[in-house]
Order: sequence, then C-alpha cells, then structure tokens
Amino acid sequence: MISYLIGKPIIHSDELIILVGGVGYGVKVTNQSLSEISTKLQSDPEHTVTLHIYTHVKEDALVLFGFSSINDKALFKLLISVSGVGPATAMAILNKGAEQIISAIQNADVSFFTSVKRVGKKAGQKIIIDLKSKLGGLKELDLTPLNQMQSDILEALMSLGFGEEQIHQVIKSLNLIDIPLEKAVQMAIKELGKNK
Repeated sequence: MISYLIGKPIIHSDELIILVGGVGYGVKVTNQSLSEISTKLQSDPEHTVTLHIYTHVKEDALVLFGFSSINDKALFKLLISVSGVGPATAMAILNKGAEQIISAIQNADVSFFTSVKRVGKKAGQKIIIDLKSKLGGLKELDLTPLNQMQSDILEALMSLGFGEEQIHQVIKSLNLIDIPLEKAVQMAIKELGKNK
C-alpha cells in the first residue's frame, strides 16, 4: 500500500501526476491543493511535493488520494467511514476546508454539507450524527501544517519504517528550537522507542 509520496509534480488539465523514480503516480487532490501546486510550479519548475496518500482499492481500480497534511488525510478517512460517503464525495467536502468542516459538524450545519454536489439532506445529517461522536479526535487535530524541520524529521523517520501517525504525535511534542536536524531525529527516535 502506498501511504507517502515525494516527487516532481506534473499537472495535465486537472490531473496531478507525481513523478517518483521514473514512475508517474496519478493522484487525486483537492482543488485547493492542485491550485497551490500549480502556483509553486510557476515560480519554481523544479518544485517537489510531499503528499500523504490514501490508497483506495476497488474491484476494477486502484485510486490514490493525496493530502498535504496527515490531518487532512485523517479527516478524509473519517468522512469515508460514514455510510454512503465515497472518496470522491469526501474530496468534494474537503474542498471546503478542514476547519469549516469541523465547525459545521460541531454546529450541526446541514446546509454546509448539502451545498456540496452529491450530498443530500439525509447524507448531510448522517455525516453530522456519525462524526459528532468522533469529534473528540477531530478537535485534537492540529490543523497547522508541519514546518520544514518537522517535515524533514517525518521523512527521515518514515524511511526508517516508523508509522506516520506515531511520528506526527512525537514531532508535535518535541521542542525543536535551535536543534540540528540530526539531533532532532535522534530525539524523535528516542521518544518513539518509549511509545512502543
């Protein structure tokens, strides 16, 4: 299963391809992510992207969905856990932004969800009912993206075989001010060892 990709983005109309080691992976991302990647490519043609991947396996296809943060991926997984919400619908909802989605669930705002194509009133109510009980986890989601140092640590630890979510929790708990990358990685490994 593919869970993480780092590579050169190529955009064909509204399709994103990530080139990794001579192989192009077609990845579905939100409109906002596609727009951000496109803008970065215009200013830096050599720009590379890092995406957290959810691999969706169907009988006749294998589809990759990409997220710039692990929290967006976690929210996507919560949305598709709701009966009747498929990956394409979850991505359409995610286009509205994670903070707005969480707020709509907390405030039982059905109209927020029905404004998304393919989401009717019943589906909107179901999302709110199903996910309101899981909001403890959603509230804990830190919606701030990783800074460059944290991203580098994540990349290093994932290459050593540590789990994405474990690493994320540890990175957020570390004080990384004025610490060289090598030292920070060692600190994170030590913390991850304690959590085993």
